[in-house]
Parts: sequence; structure tokens; C-alpha cells
Amino acid sequence: MKALRFHAAKDLRLDDIEKPSLTPPEGQVLIRNRFVGICGTDLHEYVSGPIFIPVEPHPFTDAKGPQVLGHEFGGVVEAIGKGVTSVQPGERVSVQPLIMPRSGDYFADPGLFHLSPSLALAGLSWQSGGMAEYALLNEYNVQRIPDEMTDEEAALVEPTAVAVYACDRGGVTAGSSVLVTGAGPIGVLTLLAARAAGAAQLFLSDINDTRLQLATRILPDIITINPGHETVGDIVRSCTEGGVGCDVAIECVGSERALKACADAVRKQGVVVQTGLHPHENPLDWFQVTFKDIDIRGSWAYPTHYWPRVIRLISSGLLPAHKVVTKRITLDEAVTEGFDTLLDPAGANLKILIDVGS
Repeated sequence: MKALRFHAAKDLRLDDIEKPSLTPPEGQVLIRNRFVGICGTDLHEYVSGPIFIPVEPHPFTDAKGPQVLGHEFGGVVEAIGKGVTSVQPGERVSVQPLIMPRSGDYFADPGLFHLSPSLALAGLSWQSGGMAEYALLNEYNVQRIPDEMTDEEAALVEPTAVAVYACDRGGVTAGSSVLVTGAGPIGVLTLLAARAAGAAQLFLSDINDTRLQLATRILPDIITINPGHETVGDIVRSCTEGGVGCDVAIECVGSERALKACADAVRKQGVVVQTGLHPHENPLDWFQVTFKDIDIRGSWAYPTHYWPRVIRLISSGLLPAHKVVTKRITLDEAVTEGFDTLLDPAGANLKILIDVGS
């Protein structure tokens, strides 16, 4: 079968590899992949990897490079192993890609699977990924989707779960004012998640005017800010009652400047949520953190039990995740029309989906 595999930085190859057996091992499921998204994490691996892709065998999964990429995906169940009861062949599914011990682990035992120190991910540190014709997964990695959800939307559950969890970590609720820094796919999905949670006032900051315009087409009433020539905190304060700042600020870039803007823009006793992954240490004005009595919270991935909730949000139309998709390509075009396109500083695209089944 065809599979896009990471071999080294700037070395992605469309390889012909062996298709998994039509008789999956006990407790596992074989799916025929349909759509897969290119994530910022995939881009980081492409440019600077290996980062999350193991050089030595992963301590839990034994996986190592070359690695089939893709952790935002869905497909159709092709076959099931002994003991699998939650899905049947022919059913459409969305993939929850986190893989870890299910018990005997300090965090897994109470259900905090995403915090396990043995964590692996399909498409990064597991034998399979979404950028191949087929993927072999554990039963707990696949969730049946309803008829009203499209195959494209199944591939958007994973990034949407990141966004929903970020809003939960920030305590976004009805009437909240929310700043999001970063107009990439996660940033825009976070705005959509905040609106679905009832946020009444939304701000978006990014240095790329093209992406700000794309976001405005999706949510016309957001207030956009370009920190290249505006001060984020000043704009947010000028638009909030009492000039105090927003209730919640969510950093979706992994940028020192963006995190500092969040801390500046949030009101006293507000919440800053760090979602973007920073490439190095990031100094903050800790006097300001103390003086403003603010909370700073990390937001790592998502609890795995979010899948049914996020599927409901998307399939109901309450969170229209499909609006972030700006381009669809084939697996043969993945590097030139996908990865390289998303690295273009012009930023003319948000989310690119690969149609693996085409």
C-alpha cells in the first residue's frame, strides 16, 4: 500500500509498504483511511524532525522511524480482531490517536490517559498513521461517527478536540470575552469552540493579515488584531467593559511574543491557557502575573473521552469545523501541495486535508 513516511528532516517519501493483515490481532481494528489532516506537529517534524518520532524503539509501542505520518484522520472499518465489539466492518469512524497503557499507570488508572508518561501517537510513534491507505489501531482508538457527519469532518475531530479542551481549561462559558493568539487551524477552531461554549466577544491576533481575513470569513464578528502594528492588550482593553481586558486568553502559536500579549490582555484574575508548543524557554513578566492575580494553565492534547462530545458538537453544526478546510489534495500531492504549501509565509491556507481514498 502507499504510505507517506518520514525518513528525516525534509525527507518525506511516498513508499510502497506492506498492507496490514485482514485478520487484525485481538483487540485491534483495521481501517481503510479516508481523509487526513496535515497538523502543525507534522510540519515541525518535516522541517526539524525527528522531534516526537522515535529514533530508538518507543518504550511502549516499539515504533521508530521511518514513520507513517498523520494523526488527524478517519476511515471505514475493514476488519476487526477478536474481542472487538464497539465497531463492525463497514462502519465509518474517527480516530482518537493517543496510545498508552490502559491500566497500571499512575495517570491511566484514573482515566487521564493523555498524561501517561508512556504516551504514543498514531502517525508519530505507532506502526500506523493516517497518511497511508490503511491503518491498524486499537479498539479504543476508533469511534463510530453518525450518518450526518462527513468523512472530512471525521478527520477534524482530533484538532477540534484540542480546541475544545483549551476552552475548557480556560473556563470559557456563556458571555465570556476570549482572546486567541494565532490564526492557524487550531486558533480558528478554538474561536469556534469558544463560540460554541457561549463566548460573546472574540478577539484574534496574528501577524498574517491573510489568515486574519480567512478567519473573519468564518466568524465575521471577531475583532482582529495585527501585533505587527497594534498592541494586542490595548485593543482588547479598549473593547471590554471597564477597560479591564478579556476573561480568557488562549495562546495557539508557541510564540514568546504571543504569550506575553495574552498575559497583558487578560483582566485581573483572568486565565491564560498555553496550547501552542514553544520551541525553547519563554520568559514572562512574573511581576505582572502576580500583580494581576492571573492563572496560567497548560493545555496538553485532550482527554480521550472527549471524542463522543466533539463528534456531537461537529455533527450537530454547533461547531462547524469544516469551515477551516481551505484545500483538498491527494496523497501523491502531499509534499508539494500540502507540506510545502503550508510552510509558505504568505499563509494562504488554514487546514489542508489529504483525500487518501481518492
